[in-house]
Amino acid sequence: MKRFLLALLGAGCLASAADRYPVDWKQVDEELMQHFTALLKMDTSNPPGNETQAVNYLRPILEKEGIEVKVLALEPNRANLVARLRGNGSKKPIAVMGHTDVVGVQREKWPVDPFAAVHKDGYIWGRGSSDDKPHVVTGLMLLLMLKRMHVPLDRDVIFIAEAGEEGTTGPGIDFLVNQHWSDIACEFALAEGGFTASRNGKVRFVEITTTEKAPRTTRLVAHGTAGHGSIPKVDNPILHLSAAVAKFQSWQPPMRLNDTTRAYFERLATISPPEAARRYNHITDPAETVEIQRYLLEHEPSNYSVLRTSIVPTIFKGGFRSNVIPSEAEATLDIRALPDENVEQLYEQIRQQINDPAVEVIAGGTTDSSRKPSPPSRLDTEMFQAIERVQKRMYPEAITLPALLTAATDMSQMRAKGVQAYGWGPIAEESEMQVHGPHSDQERVLETSIPAMMRFLWNTVLEVAVH
Repeated sequence: MKRFLLALLGAGCLASAADRYPVDWKQVDEELMQHFTALLKMDTSNPPGNETQAVNYLRPILEKEGIEVKVLALEPNRANLVARLRGNGSKKPIAVMGHTDVVGVQREKWPVDPFAAVHKDGYIWGRGSSDDKPHVVTGLMLLLMLKRMHVPLDRDVIFIAEAGEEGTTGPGIDFLVNQHWSDIACEFALAEGGFTASRNGKVRFVEITTTEKAPRTTRLVAHGTAGHGSIPKVDNPILHLSAAVAKFQSWQPPMRLNDTTRAYFERLATISPPEAARRYNHITDPAETVEIQRYLLEHEPSNYSVLRTSIVPTIFKGGFRSNVIPSEAEATLDIRALPDENVEQLYEQIRQQINDPAVEVIAGGTTDSSRKPSPPSRLDTEMFQAIERVQKRMYPEAITLPALLTAATDMSQMRAKGVQAYGWGPIAEESEMQVHGPHSDQERVLETSIPAMMRFLWNTVLEVAVH
């Protein structure tokens, strides 16, 4: 009998916390999708944002359940919401984040109304359907479920619905971190950035971003002498600028791995065909790295980008009439720096590559200074290990893939404060991301993906917040 009781006790310890709190998922999914549809129909395009309308939707839902809510606003129309369920304090809080603003749209380029939450072909179409209203609605439902089921928590669970992530972080995460840190301070954070990759409907890996590049917008300004377009000039700034921009077709900063990208390629090799696996396993081999990197640039540009600080020309401006040589021309470089990049040394490398005194290199962008570089979040934390366990239960034939995000998120500011932050996301076919992903004019998400996200979040949070 004693051995039997010990066996039962051991089985209870091995069972997941989620097993002790069974969920009526049909009912949850219906409510989840109702809220998701309502949020998608809100035009919170940034600029101008108008995120307060989303906060005004979320707030009464949470308060009706007796959940503690704070609305924090630097600007009246750009409010942030912070909701909290309190635990027993034996562990530090966890935050679940989702930004309520979306990038703007060119309506004429969309096949559907971008703010109608159109259900079509098994997908939900709309601006924000993948970036980032799935995280907003799953964060909302997480708190509702924890509260309704009276789950005893070892740590506070915080839901942050922040404004301004899409390029205007001042009234959003910067305001929260700089003026209301006590309201959002946490040990772990879960936010956007990753995704669950499927191929032919079968999940291959759950990508969890543990670090990200920092945007370092840079301008190249070429100076010359204005004159008549009929007379060639050696100091024509259009020519000098064109030559400078062309340098980045053949030159990029050197490859450099970190703990995240090293683990990424090692794990990716284990689920890849032999030829691809060979490339991933030999990426640092001096005899093969040049050829491998060239292949990645041409065929797997995302994997090429995570290897280095990337420099991409995005805007070219110069002249105002066809018969006038301008005195100035300007190009914008979208530089995405690795977390440990020495930016001053990078600019010196750029000047050396351009090698033209007529072209000035000018640093600075609107949100660059707030996206602070910080070390990658660790892979040995309680949170990352919980993510791996949940992945194995939900998708036993897949793997967890730690990754470097080439874009930027509000986790940058959280990591700079010492938070171990991880990006996760909806299920998507790998080919889907190229055409229908974030910021595209065909943005959509699988209808089944949002409920799957909810299950993943529920299981993960219970793993780290319930003993």
